[in-house]
This record gives sequence, structure tokens and C-alpha cells, in this order.
Amino acid sequence: MDFFKSQESLTAAEWILRSVVGFIFLIFAAKMMGQRSISQLRFLDFIIALTLGNIIAHPLSDEHLGLKGSMITTVSLVVLYIAAIWLSLKIPLLKQFFDPPAIALIRDGKLNYRNLSKAKLPIEFLYAELRKSNVEDISKVAYAAWEPGGTLSVFVNTAFQPVTPADLKLPAQPFNLTKPIIADGHMEHALLHEIGKDSKWLETQIRPHALKQVILATVDSNLTVQVHAVREA
Repeated sequence: MDFFKSQESLTAAEWILRSVVGFIFLIFAAKMMGQRSISQLRFLDFIIALTLGNIIAHPLSDEHLGLKGSMITTVSLVVLYIAAIWLSLKIPLLKQFFDPPAIALIRDGKLNYRNLSKAKLPIEFLYAELRKSNVEDISKVAYAAWEPGGTLSVFVNTAFQPVTPADLKLPAQPFNLTKPIIADGHMEHALLHEIGKDSKWLETQIRPHALKQVILATVDSNLTVQVHAVREA
């Protein structure tokens, strides 16, 4: 366990052991923080990500620094992060500080330039985000807001929205969820169990293809299997 402590020099094996321990430790730290810190970086998430990355990086690249101190500091920061998230759910003022409300940038086709400056966004960036939402004209936007996670939410006026079967009072097909059941020749046993089928049933559904030939196959809510890609013989 000498690789944990500060050393004048480390062998190649000790550097590898440090990397393995640091990698596994960060996995557990990220697991403790939850999926919110992974899905999007808000204010508190951004701060913790910068801090943790800086703390754990130094002992992984400097033999004169031990891992123990960095790991204790990291655990302390993760606990503080979880406590801050919990307190923000209980105390409205903290919630508003850590997770500020969305900033309205467009209402009824009119740009709120003051809020655009508050969000520190140039107009060119706003139009780029609108294009990502397939909106080419700001006058078509009923409401657009800059979210704390760094994304733009766009709602188009009803007059410019696509017509749906409900608008025309037409019957619509029920929602049909498609999931991958074979990927790179490996079947998803958990999904097979979920739909109450076995491997023999699946092999029958993908004929004339063999299981190892199939790159991607999906199954829908009606238990219809479709083979989308196969390896060439």
C-alpha cells in the first residue's frame, strides 16, 4: 500500500495501482452524487465537478502527493454536495440560489433584451439555439426560456405547430415503444424475461439470420421483432 503515500518516485506498477484506485474511487463518488450531476451541470454541479477533478488529478500525476488526503477531501466534498442538495429542497432561498428559475428570453414573438443580457447570451447564440429547435423566425415563438442547466426551452405558437390527429379528430395508433433486443450478436436476457419470452423464441423471430450475424434487432410493444443490421457473410 506504499503507493497510497507520498514517495520520492513510483514504479510503473505503483502508478497503475494509483490510477485504478483513483478511477474506482471516482466511480463511487459519482454514484453517491446521483445522476443529476451527470445529466446536466447546474451551478452547484459545475463547482463540484471542477473541484473534484482538480483534487484527485494531482496525486495521480505527482508522486510526492499521497492519495489518502485527496480521497478524504473528496468524500467530504461529496457529503457537502449531498447536504446542499438536500437543504435546497427544504429551504426555498437556497433552492433559488443553487437552482435559479429559468430566464424568459422571448414572449409572444418579442425578445426580452434585458433578460438576454442577464443570461449573458449574444443574439447570434440565441438564434443558433432556435435553429436547433427548427425555428427560423423569432416571431413564431410563444415562449422561450434559458434553463439553469444551460439549455434553451422553446415553445412555438399554436398557429405554427404541426397538425396532430387529435386536432383533426382522427383515430390514432397507441404508443408503441421499441427497444433493442440484440446488439452485436448478444441478446438482452433481461428484456426477454420482461416480455416473457426465451432465446429460442428470439432465434425463431430473426430467421433466416443467425444470432451472431445480427448487429441490431429491436422488439416493440406488440412483440414484433425487426432486424435492422446484419454482418456480411
